[in-house]
Amino acid sequence: MSIDRHSWTRRAAASAAAAFLSLASFSAPAAAKEKVTVFAAASMKTALDNANKAWTTQGGGQVTVSYAASSALAKQIESGAPADIFISADLDWMNYVSDKKFVKEDTRFNWLGNRIVLVAARDGAKQVDIRPGFDLAGLLKGGRLAMGAPSAVPAGKYGKASLERLGVWSSVEKSVASAESVRAALAFVSRGEAPYGIVYQTDAAADPGVAIVGTFPADSHPPIIYPIAILSESKSRDAPAYLDYLKSDKAAPFFEKEGFAVLK
Repeated sequence: MSIDRHSWTRRAAASAAAAFLSLASFSAPAAAKEKVTVFAAASMKTALDNANKAWTTQGGGQVTVSYAASSALAKQIESGAPADIFISADLDWMNYVSDKKFVKEDTRFNWLGNRIVLVAARDGAKQVDIRPGFDLAGLLKGGRLAMGAPSAVPAGKYGKASLERLGVWSSVEKSVASAESVRAALAFVSRGEAPYGIVYQTDAAADPGVAIVGTFPADSHPPIIYPIAILSESKSRDAPAYLDYLKSDKAAPFFEKEGFAVLK
């Protein structure tokens, strides 16, 4: 039986091409996702953890988050701690790192809003009418008022501003139990170490051991705004995509569920 030399040559060439394409496909996989490192305000933990799980499940790669007071995170960034994204619980600490050129300004965005509330241990908690001159010192009955450090922690700064505006700060100033973060202040109340505390409403929702007994008037303190930005020294190629995800309609429900207001 004779073999058509030209036909054989065409078949051999086709087989070789197919083998080459198969090898090329095997040896050149899609680029691996890069880890994104986030420095985030402690009050973000519940909502951000849930959003990150969804991001990873959808193929977005690994996210590592360091949670702490915005003041502590800003100081770490200033000291050279490696991170890709910073989420502050107020504008002041974002401005602090921005003024030192640690932020990619074209990525900065006022992302979320929040409220501050008065909390008490859930058992026996009674509603408090928060208004000018209300007797917070009397409610404490010699106990401590837990709040983030008023000199640095955003929730503490907002709380002090509100109490000053309401005319009651001077009566409780010496009773303040300053905490390193808003979550630490929340824990004081949850563990029964302080009868009352001032925290974000989102934190109160995350701890079943406390109840919100009053909400501070929005006009008694500066607007609570959480800005977000990519840091200048970011090395992750996936940081922009992750930032876009957090700002998207896909991620919004995770934050709204915890009580954040998504700013548009």
